[in-house]
Amino acid sequence: MKLNCDMGESFGAWTMGKDAEVMPCIDMASIACGFHASDPVTMQKTVALALEHGVTIGAHPGYPDLMGFGRRKFDCTEEELYAWLGYQIGALKGICRQQKAIVDYVKPHGALYNTMMKDMAVLKTVMRAVKAAAPGCPLVVMAIPKRQPILDLALEVGIDLMFEAFSDRAYDDEGFLVDRRIEGAVHGSADAIIKQVQQIVENGSVTTLSGKTLKVDADTLCIHGDGPHASAVAQALKKWRANGAN
Repeated sequence: MKLNCDMGESFGAWTMGKDAEVMPCIDMASIACGFHASDPVTMQKTVALALEHGVTIGAHPGYPDLMGFGRRKFDCTEEELYAWLGYQIGALKGICRQQKAIVDYVKPHGALYNTMMKDMAVLKTVMRAVKAAAPGCPLVVMAIPKRQPILDLALEVGIDLMFEAFSDRAYDDEGFLVDRRIEGAVHGSADAIIKQVQQIVENGSVTTLSGKTLKVDADTLCIHGDGPHASAVAQALKKWRANGAN
């Protein structure tokens, strides 16, 4: 299973995440595009770092929310969301072109990601925008148990999908991420994160915050680059995979 990480989320003099330490350990770098985090120089440096380590580059667009790090839901029109996504994906594609790199996939960030997983109208707009701005690129969506409506919509729009599980976030009983405002929503130790990863990879399941076991069939596994254990977990998972894990 491929490891992905949200990267390039610094802004100006403000540093977020340990990109240089995490990048050698992952397969896919989801690079912030300037709306929830990042700036042109940060994007440029992050693309260069991904190329240095042979890591696939993805666009990581979000709501226009630098102050809230893209974790606040925006009440916007379909036209606005479509334009915001095209703008951000286009920005990263331009920076990639300067370095003879390409954008291979798109993974929305934060509140936009969570909203599209529960609102099919928003998801359809996201799919349409990604198909237009990044033809041929798959959209990363959450590997929830009830995925058939998402597959049907992707077929209707004509876009490929990658299903994603999370290493460091707690799940609710419907298979969505627990709201960050709830205690226990983010795993507090590297051991807890690695335990969840092992369960996902070896058993294809997660244990929810309430103790329920849910099936999770994922193509890629997310490590949040802004998490305090990101570097330690990424390095541990790299060694674990080298020893024979899938």
